Amino acid sequence: MEIHVNREGRRLEIYLKGELDHHGAKGLMARLDREMEIALPLQTVLDFGAVTFMDSSGIAVVMRARQRARELGGTLKLRKAAPQPRKVFDAAGISRLVEME
Repeated sequence: MEIHVNREGRRLEIYLKGELDHHGAKGLMARLDREMEIALPLQTVLDFGAVTFMDSSGIAVVMRARQRARELGGTLKLRKAAPQPRKVFDAAGISRLVEME
């Protein structure tokens, strides 16, 4: 899983590329925690446009990011979920908890 980060003021954008499964989720959660600690964002965006595969571990990543965003007084948004990750999000009802573009 490739991760690219863009910080602008109190906005944090994280671009994900590749496969997100249980092998990569732990490292991704640790990276998210570090980036959010540095940026202290009011808005965090996770871009799933280049994620080719995601299992339920991706749900754990999103829920962790949502929790951290709320602790910081901010919001989380999911952007450009590719078809396969979108199916996982839809099955889990993530759109009821997190804004999705």
